Amino acid sequence: MQKISANQNSFFKFKELINYKDLLYFLVLKDIKSRYAQSVIGIGWAIIQPVFFMVVFTIIFGRLAKIDSEGVPYAIFSFCALVPWTFFANGVTDSTNSLTANIGMITKIYIPRLLLPISAIIGKGIDFLIALIILVILLFYYQINPGLKVLYVFPLTFLLIISAFGIGTILTTLAVQYRDIKYALPFGIQILMYSSPIAFSSSMIPDKYQTLFAINPMVTVVEGFRYSFLGTGTINTNMIIASLVGAITVLLISLYYFTKTEKSFADVA
Repeated sequence: MQKISANQNSFFKFKELINYKDLLYFLVLKDIKSRYAQSVIGIGWAIIQPVFFMVVFTIIFGRLAKIDSEGVPYAIFSFCALVPWTFFANGVTDSTNSLTANIGMITKIYIPRLLLPISAIIGKGIDFLIALIILVILLFYYQINPGLKVLYVFPLTFLLIISAFGIGTILTTLAVQYRDIKYALPFGIQILMYSSPIAFSSSMIPDKYQTLFAINPMVTVVEGFRYSFLGTGTINTNMIIASLVGAITVLLISLYYFTKTEKSFADVA
């Protein structure tokens, strides 16, 4: 593996990350093995988590609260939102803990520290694909044909990934210096979940607040997934622009902050 100086001063070192692609592969593989190797259920956890939330949401919000599901069964209405949300929540959580969990590695040898949150996000890709397969099965069960709209999932997935990576990167940088970040993280994830249209539709938000609401990029991702697979969802150009601006702004800030502080990670640790 080619050694690259830790004193490089570029804002975002693409070439360095490419030179360490073998290490990235190892880190992703290590993450997947550690998650499933000694688990009784194994990869089944990728199915249980979104399905469990779908059942709970269907009972509480669908049957008891009678939240409008825009003409489709509430079960698939909620599950379609839980597919990207589960990836986002788990990706942010794992990437936030990625530096502190590998503190022994980064204090002993030099590696591009950014590989750690990147590998955490990539490692959740398998869970995401499995959840998508379950969603396709539900589409067949409920006899819903998404048509060509399903192609919108690809740019929406890109928005999902950069959103999770941006937030996870800035939080993992803070977590090295402030260890209480990891204790506050589950609470923050819960707040973000209930402020995103997971259990409800964005149509419940007044029109004048839709663009402001969409600064949270998960709003456009969730509503976009519903539009792509179910033909429902409240989404417009202003919401898409607001989410893109929000996600890219957080990403750039996180990369800038990360590169400015990464030299001190070993000292702080």
